[in-house]
Amino acid sequence: MSTTTFQAIAMIVYFVAMVMIGLLAYNRTKSLDDYMLGGRGLGPAVAALSAGAADMSGWLLMGLPGALYATGLIESWIAVGLTVGAWLNWKFTAPRLRAYSQIAKDSITIPSFLGERLRDTTKIVRIVAGIVITIFFTFYVSSGMVAGGSFFESSFGMSYHLGMVIVAAVTVLYTLIGGFLAVSWTDVVQGLIMLTALVAVPIAGIIHVGGFGPLIAQVTTIDPTILSFTHGEHALSGAAILGIVSALAWGLGYFGQPHIIVRFMALRSVKEAKQGRRIGIGWMILSVIGAGLTAIVGIAVYQHDTGKLANPEGVFIALGQMLFHPLIAGFMLAAILAAIMSTISSQLLVTSSALVEDIYHAFTKRELCGADGVLAGRIAVGTVSLIAALLAWPRSDTILGLVAFAWAGFGASFGPIVILALYWRKLTAKGAIAGMITGAVVVGIWGNLSGGIFELYEIVPGFCLNLLVTIAVSVATYTPNPQIEEEMDQVVAQTQGI
Repeated sequence: MSTTTFQAIAMIVYFVAMVMIGLLAYNRTKSLDDYMLGGRGLGPAVAALSAGAADMSGWLLMGLPGALYATGLIESWIAVGLTVGAWLNWKFTAPRLRAYSQIAKDSITIPSFLGERLRDTTKIVRIVAGIVITIFFTFYVSSGMVAGGSFFESSFGMSYHLGMVIVAAVTVLYTLIGGFLAVSWTDVVQGLIMLTALVAVPIAGIIHVGGFGPLIAQVTTIDPTILSFTHGEHALSGAAILGIVSALAWGLGYFGQPHIIVRFMALRSVKEAKQGRRIGIGWMILSVIGAGLTAIVGIAVYQHDTGKLANPEGVFIALGQMLFHPLIAGFMLAAILAAIMSTISSQLLVTSSALVEDIYHAFTKRELCGADGVLAGRIAVGTVSLIAALLAWPRSDTILGLVAFAWAGFGASFGPIVILALYWRKLTAKGAIAGMITGAVVVGIWGNLSGGIFELYEIVPGFCLNLLVTIAVSVATYTPNPQIEEEMDQVVAQTQGI
């Protein structure tokens, strides 16, 4: 059989497995709560791997190795910032959000939690949060579809648009069928595939070039600054410092990513957050190290031996096809699909929940229960998918560029609000609304400017200004509420020592 046939077999096996998991989850999805949050029944391992797979997307196997391959280890500051941010998120957000979201009338979405936590009778908090989620997640889902189209184009020489449609169709299918449980269970499989591939490719690559020593020697022969975290003599330049700060600032985004922190709300218990943190961060450290080594091996092979790759974001794909039997390489390629599809499915589900649970409920008193709620969620998934596909069709930006904008949008809009909601008793609805709008607007404006200080990643000014505005407005509008004080005391008692 030809190489393409072997790889196609691996793809088909993977696609069928994902759809079968969706069908299995379908039988356990009876209500809107099941569809959106899995009935709060995730174990720590499932929650951790699901959060990791939903987080990393095509960025982990295409965006990050591509950036490191093109620029060197200076781009690894993004991975450092993300790893630190993920640990802090698991440590300080996970236990309190799991406890407080249940205390706050068993909220199943971030907007509904904020609305209940802040006693927002106007429902404006939920509307604003739902709109922010819908806008930025549509861009985020679009980035995943771009990654899917690029993947099939690089791997099989297929049309970008056909590849995009295939990835979108399969992902939407199992998300429509099985909801949150399907997304979480497929994330576990996808997370394990991703980790296996990111360990196997660099190990095989190091053996291919003769060992770790020859690898480093070949890379430094090409360019000594590739292995520098600061690019040598330019280490103290303003541009370099701004770049490092921007890369580290990616870690701020974790506190405001709805598709990640919703996994914390779905944990079986508050106490399992600690075990989830250990599993999740262990997975993440191994994965980003593997992505970095993949890029370094790619530099040695394709810049030293055979000529530079035309598309840096395809370095993982190229190495997998070169180093392994076509069938194994096919499953390596499935790892990229795993990364892309796990994130798309999680984002579609959160956007669906924002539309159905938050925006819809803000304008009507009709409750969507049982089958009606599940049907409404599925309609929302299909609608958002179609809009995202239309945005992805022109293929106007890099994967990392699209992800960076959406990541900043969520981090700057929700990050400070989530932290303050969990730890500061004086946060008010008016403060949260002002802060969310400030963060979203600053990201939208700053991200479209360039030169000088505007080269700083937009999440930094957006996050900081959100925090300042939220605190200022909350202090000005705060009135004591005994019920909020009592709830916060319950949360503190439940999360002590975790």
